[in-house]
Order: sequence, then C-alpha cells, then structure tokens
Amino acid sequence: MTTDRTTGGAGRVLVLNSGSSSVKYQLLDMRERVRLATGLVERIGEETSRLVHTPSGGEPRERTGRIADHEQALKAAAEELAADGLGLDSPELVAIGHRVVHGGLKFSEPTVITDEVLAEIERLVPVAPLHNPANITGIRTARALRPDLPQVAVFDTAFHTTMPEHAARYAIDVETADAHRIRRYGFHGTSHAYVSRRTAELLGRPVADVNVIVLHLGNGASASAVAGGRCVETSMGLTPLEGLVMGTRSGDIDPAVTFHLKRVAGMSVDEIDVLLNKKSGLVGLCGDNDMREIRRRVDEGDERATLAFDIYIHRLKKYIGAYSAVLGRVDAVVFTAGVGENAAPVREAAIAGLEGFGLAVDADLNAVRSGEPRLISPVDARVAVAVVPTDEELEIAGQTFALVHN
Repeated sequence: MTTDRTTGGAGRVLVLNSGSSSVKYQLLDMRERVRLATGLVERIGEETSRLVHTPSGGEPRERTGRIADHEQALKAAAEELAADGLGLDSPELVAIGHRVVHGGLKFSEPTVITDEVLAEIERLVPVAPLHNPANITGIRTARALRPDLPQVAVFDTAFHTTMPEHAARYAIDVETADAHRIRRYGFHGTSHAYVSRRTAELLGRPVADVNVIVLHLGNGASASAVAGGRCVETSMGLTPLEGLVMGTRSGDIDPAVTFHLKRVAGMSVDEIDVLLNKKSGLVGLCGDNDMREIRRRVDEGDERATLAFDIYIHRLKKYIGAYSAVLGRVDAVVFTAGVGENAAPVREAAIAGLEGFGLAVDADLNAVRSGEPRLISPVDARVAVAVVPTDEELEIAGQTFALVHN
C-alpha cells in the first residue's frame, strides 16, 4: 500500500457497534478504503456466547462458550484480529469509531469522546433507553483497552439535525417539549447520509444538485427526504418507533391507542411499550418479520401474510408521496438495507401505481441480484429508482478518520 503523507502511513479504524448483548466490529484501512476483517460477538453474558470472525479474503472462524461481558467480548475480538496480524496494539490503528444511536441536538457531527461527551450521551439515555446504554458500555470498554487512542462517536441522529424546525417539532406545548427534549430526531442517519451521497454518484451529478427519497428497509425501517445532501424530513421521531411499518414496530399510530390500551385493556405503560416495539409491525400482523417468509406465504395465498404485506406497502407509498410533496422535485427514490436491497417484490409493489409521479420499475432490472449500486427504472423514466447497498461501517470509519486527521 502507498503511504499517505497526512497520516504517516497509519490509516486503520476499528468500528464498533455495541448492542445490549452483542458487539459488531469491522477493521478498515481508510487509506485504501478496504475491509481488513469483520466480526460479531453475540449472546454476551450467556453460556451460549458465540464469536464469528472473518478476515478479508479468508474463511470465517467461530468460537463458542461463555463471554461474560463486553470487556471480554472486545478482548476476544482483539485476539482474533491479532491472529491475523491486525492487533489493536498496532501503530497502524489510528482511532476507534463508535456507532451511537442518539446524539440529541447537541451532537450534529462526529465527535471525539471525552468524559464530558460521554456524560452528555448518558444524559440522553431517557430518550434512547434501548440503545444508548449499550453504546456507552462499548465506549467505556474500548477506552479502557486503548486509553491512548482517539475514540469517536458517530451519531445515528446527526444527519437529521438539518431538518427545519417545522419538520422537527411536534405540535405540543413548547415548554413541555423543550423541558423533556421532545422532538423528532430521526435515526439510521449514517445509512441515509451514505446512500444519498452514493445515489448522487450513481446519477453522475453533484450531491448539492440532487433531491432523493431514501427508503432504509430492514427489520427497522425509515424514510428520509434529502435535498442537496441535507435531510429535510425523516420518518422516525423521538424514538425509532414512529414512521414505516417495521419488523416488530408498529410505526405511525394514533397516540390515543396507548390511552385506550391502558384504560380499557388494563395494560401498563411497560406492556404497551413492549407491544408497540416488539410485538407489532409485521410480526404482530402475521407472526413473521422475515420478508422472505412473508412473501412465500403470500405466494401460497396466505391471507394474514397478504394483509401484512399490503399494509407494509401502503405505508411506503404514503411516505413516497408525502416526501415528493416536501421536496417539490425528486430525482431518485432509492431502496437500501436488507429488505430494500434484496426484496424485489417490495420494490415493485412500492412503486406500482406511482407513474403519475414519474416513477416506474423495469421488471428485468429489478430482478437482478447485485451488491453494486444500480438503477432499476426504465431508461426514459422521469425519476430514477435505484438500489444502493448501504455501508454504515464504512461511513462511520470515514467520518472517524476524517475527524482525527483533519
């Protein structure tokens, strides 16, 4: 590899995505923008803990057995990296980038983690109780392992801080909202940032000239309206519950449903929380949250699966239409993440009937399976329809590297 004068030849970034019982990691060399290794530690704290490590160009290696906590998980990952000559003590490693789900309004850019920054992330736990605590654990563990190394937080919410106030505010009492940080923050920001930029490249146009609707469709799902590289609207809100129908989340719902369930069904707040976040969406409608299984059932004539699919698609169409109005001019609608990248029937159904918006899908192009960004609309379509695989780890690594070597 060539030596980069600005980095002194060192350009590796470790990206960590810490969940409550898992750690995903990737080691990337940002001089060449290549992955050196990827890995996943899951079921942390259980007897059946599992680590799968895959070096670039090599075969996956797996180890099983109890991994008690995140510290042990990171140490195990470090051992696997060292076995490939990629140890965390290498002078090639210049930073560790952490995915942090909620940055509130304070963090609109990647940020070097200090004690003060970590304290602010902790103060945001009430608005991200499922995610920020796990992110904090990963940060503390990594700082203990490499206290000499810059640690950078890259926030899921940061890309959406460009939303205008009229899009970010809920129509509730202002003093109450401000006192409790209630507003629309949005999530999946690293994905929306990466995909909207890659879509402009695919179209061969400057980012500043392109208006894009991004549909990030995984088990969690969100839409965004991006004008000239800046988010102006997104579907998730104070939490990741708002917006599209998801694998286990309801998405948009009348808030009074929660009052009704408490008063009439006698459900507690915690029970309602579990219902809407873990027992709703596709799994609540038909018992499955895997789109492949749902499509198999649809093809066999299963009525519950068909209704679930139709509700999912109906919500997508509503957001495409709404965001077309918000943007005024749309240059591309782009699908990404697990469902968006792989489920051709979802893409076809979501665009069907939207010819009046200049949207159409070419059946042959849509059927192609590829890991590359690609257009699936007819060549003469007024608005491009694209599939752009997301790469949140590369985005986090890029932002981290740019910050520590500015």
